[in-house]
Amino acid sequence: MAVKSIQYKQHTLDISYEILNPEAKIDLIILHGWGSNKGLMKQSFAPYMSAFRHIYIDLPGFGGSTCNVTLKTSDYARIVELFMIHINASKDIILGHSFGGKVALILDPQVLVLVATAGIYVPKSLKVRAKIALFKCLKIFGLAKFRSFFVAADAKTLNQPMYETFKNVVNEDFSDAFANYSGRALLCWGKEDTATPLSSAHKINFLIQDSKLKEYEGDHYFFMKHAADVSAEIEKTFLSTLEH
Repeated sequence: MAVKSIQYKQHTLDISYEILNPEAKIDLIILHGWGSNKGLMKQSFAPYMSAFRHIYIDLPGFGGSTCNVTLKTSDYARIVELFMIHINASKDIILGHSFGGKVALILDPQVLVLVATAGIYVPKSLKVRAKIALFKCLKIFGLAKFRSFFVAADAKTLNQPMYETFKNVVNEDFSDAFANYSGRALLCWGKEDTATPLSSAHKINFLIQDSKLKEYEGDHYFFMKHAADVSAEIEKTFLSTLEH
């Protein structure tokens, strides 16, 4: 594991990362989801795709990377881009899980691998909307200290900048961005995913002109059991781009 310090909007962010197969000529950037870290992704994909230089990154505020400023998804993408310049990495293939998929999309790689990616807005249930309305009422009466009973599980342990970041990124609709992506995309999804439902995968597959969808048994973290097959699909997808 190594750390690079990135200057961004008058803030210093320490970015923790790890590189495998450092002599390989093709770069594979791997971005984790919200609340996760590079270790989970490395555990899944490190044994495979030896022809690629694997670059595992802890996004700001997660794992070993710091974050003391409120960000948007576009900020995350710019920070990763600055980091890539520091290590002389190319946008050959970028894989993003969940929130990391939105970051990967903005980075506009030659091959985009979306693993149970966020970015398609799913309306909140009546129960969730009721909880939000109740919390807003409590805030009016100075009872915001009960926030932990109402916020999403992904946000309960966040410091203030990261909580504000969470609010910035949680309900984004990237439909237009998916439609405007002009590279080749591989979509891999768990059939039982409740965090980013399979319906989102079908919509993204429709929006991206050159895309392929592979469905797997499992939930939001299906790739941990199916990493070998996902890796084989990534290799085939990248090789097919060389034929054009």
